[in-house]
Amino acid sequence: MAVEQRAREDGAFDVVTMGRIGVDLYPLQTGVGLADVQTFGKFLGGSAANVAVAAARLGRSAAVITRTGEDPFGAYCRRELRGYGVDDRWAGPVAGPPTPVTFCELFPPDRFPLYFYRRPTAPDLLIRPGDLDLAAVRAARVFWMTGTGLCQQPSRAATLAALAARSADGGAPGQVATVFDLDWRPGFWPGGAAEARSPYREALAHATVAVGNVAECEVATGARGAHACAQALLAAGVTLAVVKRGPDGVLAAHRDGRTAEVAPHRVRVVNGLGAGDAFGGALCHGLLAGWDPYRTARYANAAGALVASRLACSPAMPFPHEVEALLRGERAGPGGPGERVPHAAGRREDGP
Repeated sequence: MAVEQRAREDGAFDVVTMGRIGVDLYPLQTGVGLADVQTFGKFLGGSAANVAVAAARLGRSAAVITRTGEDPFGAYCRRELRGYGVDDRWAGPVAGPPTPVTFCELFPPDRFPLYFYRRPTAPDLLIRPGDLDLAAVRAARVFWMTGTGLCQQPSRAATLAALAARSADGGAPGQVATVFDLDWRPGFWPGGAAEARSPYREALAHATVAVGNVAECEVATGARGAHACAQALLAAGVTLAVVKRGPDGVLAAHRDGRTAEVAPHRVRVVNGLGAGDAFGGALCHGLLAGWDPYRTARYANAAGALVASRLACSPAMPFPHEVEALLRGERAGPGGPGERVPHAAGRREDGP
């Protein structure tokens, strides 16, 4: 409550995210295809929602700019946001498409196919530039947007308008970072990587931080390999490039020449989905704290590893004491079925 009140008094949130929200229906059986799953758990999902929850769990005031359908699942999503301490004032319903639902299959330690039900569009892709509170976007200490928001109009125009507001006149006092989560989902781009390249370049010109796994960074830049991608992202205009390399750890490269390489953590993997969003919320936390790239990447990587050892996404986001315990070398906990393997946040599975 204290964090939420502080955000309202000074007019700025620590973290404002923009992008997907929905309902995750994850199987309660491991190693079973969807055709044979009997029971599912229902959880808040969507990358923008998850990152906001992750930041709130770490003590940051957070809000999300998104949209739901006019349906019970939309009401559920907004209620869950509030329950996690995330402000939902910009997460209202829109007429038309239903709140998205996402299914996955669990084949640990490294196969978790996702199935998105967001066709032909989703409410979060109907955000228009005129819907935005640009003063709040500009005032946010960290603003986080995703590549998915660029895949369709009017969301693309709204996302770019938010970015332009952030960077206008050198940015507002108190801004810490504008983060572009590359969030490449091939199923959302009928024209493939070639279609995405131009809007990605435009977004990178406004961002100060870019974060993605190697495949996402390659799509955004056309470069090959983690180090080449990091340099290409810096050349595109960001100050900090964070490349998540799965079991090979994390690379963080700063414009001032500092480079940090962080090793993965060993956890019992239950579900790798959501680990990248935990990484994102913790990355925001480190940026707000003013940590150096190594400390920030190491902390974020530990947060992602913890979520990989748990079933769900938003409910699994760790608290500070849990991240700190893992960094001290304490075990992440039993986590359920799975295999204890090196894990670094960032793996994404794409739906059909």
